[in-house]
Amino acid sequence: MGVLAWVWWYGLRRHAAYPLGSLAESLTNTAFGFVRAYVLLALWHARPALGGYDAADAVTFCFLTQALIGPVQIFGGMDLTERIRNGDVAIDLHRPVGLQGWWLAEDLGRATGSLLLRAGPPLAAGTLLFPFRWPGPAGLAAFTAAVALGALVSFAIRYLVALGMFWLHDDRGLNAVTLVMSLFFSGMILPLVVFPGRLGDIASLLPWAAQLQVPADVFLGHRTGAGLLGALAFQAGWAAVLLAAGWLLTRAARRKLVIHGG
Repeated sequence: MGVLAWVWWYGLRRHAAYPLGSLAESLTNTAFGFVRAYVLLALWHARPALGGYDAADAVTFCFLTQALIGPVQIFGGMDLTERIRNGDVAIDLHRPVGLQGWWLAEDLGRATGSLLLRAGPPLAAGTLLFPFRWPGPAGLAAFTAAVALGALVSFAIRYLVALGMFWLHDDRGLNAVTLVMSLFFSGMILPLVVFPGRLGDIASLLPWAAQLQVPADVFLGHRTGAGLLGALAFQAGWAAVLLAAGWLLTRAARRKLVIHGG
């Protein structure tokens, strides 16, 4: 097993070490899912077929996005931020793999563990108590790919934010702005299909849409054929651009650290 595979396994074991804690987080997500579901049902009762969704689509979207909060890490940052603050990142830079590759492997392990431990209760609640749409086998396979790409885009954004610590020395402001953007433009608050006019067009083109909105549309069957390929290409394109930006910023951060004798 290669180094990155071991790092992925370490990340999975680390974030799956407290299953009762994960269950508590999952139940919290489920409880908030009920609140969101009834709000969306009221909205769709007033505006049927809003954004091309029906009420079942809206409820499915609600509980699906609640299930993906952990894997996509909508509310969280990265431990790398603290390591930059206290100087331990110097140790990370001496490891036998690149800084970005190491943290990517660890984060994908975290996402895997979170998906296994936290996604079940919200999906079960939505399936048992509301009209819920499940895709067929082909749809589930496409959804799996979309979730993986969404997690990749999420990591790339959070990695860039973490690297800002090399220059800002305080991540609170940058994290606050990123959290607002993530909540609003990923579909976490409302599906992006309900955004009006140009705002909806812009929101659907931003990288945050690749985190939740695109996987949800794939799950609901709103992306098929060429549309499905376009959706996955959209996610892969943003992942490539953001990871390339992370690689360049890592080089600049390494140079800054060496210049200052860190």
